[in-house]
Amino acid sequence: MSGAEVPRSHGMTGDLVAATWAAITDAEARSVLERYAESVGADVRRSSVLWRSPRPMSAAAIVSLGSGRVFLKRHDESVRDPGQLAAEHAFVAHLRARGQRMPEVLRLDGPATTARRETAVYEAHAEAVGTDLYRDVPSWRPYRSLAHARHSGRALARFHAAARDFGGPERTFSALVGTLEIVSAGDPALALERLLERRPALARSLGGRTPVDDLVRCHQDRIRRVGPALRSLPAQWTHGDWHPSNLTWTSPRTDARVATALDVGLANRGVAIHDLAVALERATIDWLELGRTGRAEADLDAMDALIDGYEEVRPLTGTEAMLLPDLLPLAHLEYALSEVEYFGAVVGSTKDVALAYEGYFLGHSEWFESRDGAAVVEHLVRRAATHTDGSSAR
Repeated sequence: MSGAEVPRSHGMTGDLVAATWAAITDAEARSVLERYAESVGADVRRSSVLWRSPRPMSAAAIVSLGSGRVFLKRHDESVRDPGQLAAEHAFVAHLRARGQRMPEVLRLDGPATTARRETAVYEAHAEAVGTDLYRDVPSWRPYRSLAHARHSGRALARFHAAARDFGGPERTFSALVGTLEIVSAGDPALALERLLERRPALARSLGGRTPVDDLVRCHQDRIRRVGPALRSLPAQWTHGDWHPSNLTWTSPRTDARVATALDVGLANRGVAIHDLAVALERATIDWLELGRTGRAEADLDAMDALIDGYEEVRPLTGTEAMLLPDLLPLAHLEYALSEVEYFGAVVGSTKDVALAYEGYFLGHSEWFESRDGAAVVEHLVRRAATHTDGSSAR
């Protein structure tokens, strides 16, 4: 990459913008991959970057080694440190041992899976099997076909089955980590107050905003409706960011199946039905248009296809089906706060802090009170009313 080129990434409104993080260069990739030489099994001195990811929260690239390719990702240590990545890598190892198709995490010449250079932390993965159909597509863009949505639902159910007995502890709230500590709390306002005390960087990033008051106004009624049932469900690790560009596919066709799952950077201990709500939130509602035009449309057919595909593998219980209408409006709540901390304390973008807070933390909830959003909730309520309890199939 020449010095004249400016790396581009997906902006928060879906457009390509100047990247927050410098692109991975050929020289950088060679220097880092030399530490993975034993796992790579190739001479890395002539390696070169073939493709750079446009995803905005880190720098990543596919690197050619002559005899193969690897996926190299660089994080700033303020976002991911080696301990956090070790938890993710342990989860991947567990999933692979249970038959889940995911790229292998590469090791250094020893047990460690991360490399450091100054404030940068690197991880390397074997190239994913399958066709990366959505690799240049921003989050919140839809599936290309109903068949893709259905196969995505099936794959998510298989992912949950493979993850069910992973014993990793719950990850605590931090920048760009999804949690359920507020949504599952008996007293959500108190849970948020305690979170702000623990995370002074988040509190500072919020500026003069009133998150506890806003939580009570926008979210508390729903949280209190779902909280008791949510706390009664089996806890397990979940993906946390299931959407089309975190999957590879068996072909470029519109009826392709999911080949592999990618990127467990938002994975955490939670409940399966919340993860399904996240998957719906990520790809069946056009949130990018909400920011541009003030109106977002939901694809109810894609929503049904994804849920139906999931239930073909793992039928929902009656409790889960009844929770979904209230969980979907809450799906982005805590992650939006983690984005506020990232944009405020790490990136220093007041514009993106405002987008994460007013747009996501508040705006998404307010949308579900609109005519379009209420229609989504009513659709899921009708599904739940006709649902046959699938608890015996678990």
